[in-house]
Order: sequence, then structure tokens, then C-alpha cells
Amino acid sequence: MPKQASTSPPYWAQALAELAAKDAVLANVIVLVGDQCLVSRGEPFETLLRSIVGQQISVKAAHSIWLKVAACIAPNSTQTTPAKVLAQSVEALRGCGLSGKKVEYIQDLSRHFQAGTVNPKGWAKLNDEALIQELIQVKGIGRWTAEMVLMFNALRPDVFPIDDLAIRKAMTNLYGFADDKEGKKQMTAKAQDWAPWRSVASWLLWRSLDLTPTIGSDNAGKDISPAVKKAKVARKQATSY
Repeated sequence: MPKQASTSPPYWAQALAELAAKDAVLANVIVLVGDQCLVSRGEPFETLLRSIVGQQISVKAAHSIWLKVAACIAPNSTQTTPAKVLAQSVEALRGCGLSGKKVEYIQDLSRHFQAGTVNPKGWAKLNDEALIQELIQVKGIGRWTAEMVLMFNALRPDVFPIDDLAIRKAMTNLYGFADDKEGKKQMTAKAQDWAPWRSVASWLLWRSLDLTPTIGSDNAGKDISPAVKKAKVARKQATSY
């Protein structure tokens, strides 16, 4: 069993031990990933801001546009704030390479933070579903993005993003589920076995797609489809800030 990394969530070692005991396939993945772990990514407002900036574009393009946006919003500071976003004109933000819709989205995000309708200080009091509902009231933030925030920012331990294409690809590889409506039901039911550590299991599923050795079913190790590659890029944009 890999030792717990110093930067890992406090529940990490327990989660790995319990998942390994419950699921032989995940136990193999745990051995192969070694001491890698899920880590918290960034400050909530900036994480969501960068997630919106990076929607539907490559990681390289997202990084380039973000540098322009950050320089526009906070030229003399490393901290971006809702007030600084709202102080910029639509024209200035569009000049950074943002579409009109993305400008609308980041302004709406900023207004929600200013008004306190999205309030990270209160997240500890909310259960997972209540926190997701708080986040998806913002234009441009859907359930998948909210789930990424729960997993990679709030470090919630029991989130299962069934709409993530790479998660479904990994479960098809490892367990032989079909990636269709019935298969999604079976995947969701399977994930119940991993509670209360479904975030950790999901992280292991993502890691399994990067592993060369054959694990699980005979489908393991096959090429990842373009759609799944796109999903992995989107997740990287949403969680790497």
C-alpha cells in the first residue's frame, strides 16, 4: 500500500486502504500509481474564473488568454477579485481574447461572489448536492464543473462525476461496462460500492487511463478515443489552477 503523501487529503490513506480491500481492480491501480495523490488546487474564485476562461479551448490557448485576462484585471497584483473583474469594461475583457459569452459568465460569477450567493466561507456547512446547486446558479458553470470544484478545490471525498467521459472510458476498460444509458446505470451502481470514497475512486479511474500495464478487463490499455482525450483536456483546465 503506498504511503500517504504529506500533501494528500487527511482521509487519503484510509480511503486507499478501504478501496483496495473492496475492489481488486482498484487495488491494482493503487499499486501502480504509487504515492501520487489528489491535491487541492487554488483559490475558489480564481479556480472558477480560470475554468470559465478555459472552456472549449486547448490548454495552451487557455493559458495564453488567462495571462492576458490576469494582466488586465490585476496588473499590479497576483490576486484577482470579483471587484477587479467588474471594474473592467466588456471591451477590455473582449480584448484579452474572451468571447462575449465568456465575458458575461465571468461577470456573473463575480457578481455572485460579491453578493455572497456563492460563498466559499460557507461551503463547509453545505452537503455536496447543496454546494453543487450553489455553484450551478452561475452562468457558464454546469454540474461537471461544480463536481470538479468539489473534488479538486473543496477536497470532498465522495463525488462521482458520471458525466465525465474519461471516467466512463476507464470503467469500460476496467470492468467491461458498455458506455450507453444502461451502462451508466451500472457504473453508478458499481460506484456505490466505493462510497464514502468515490472521489478517490474517480481519481484512480482517471489515473488508470495513463497507465501502460494491462489492468482489469481485456479492454484495458486500448487507445483513448478523441472524445475522451477532449474530456481529459477539459478536466485538466478545470483542475490545474
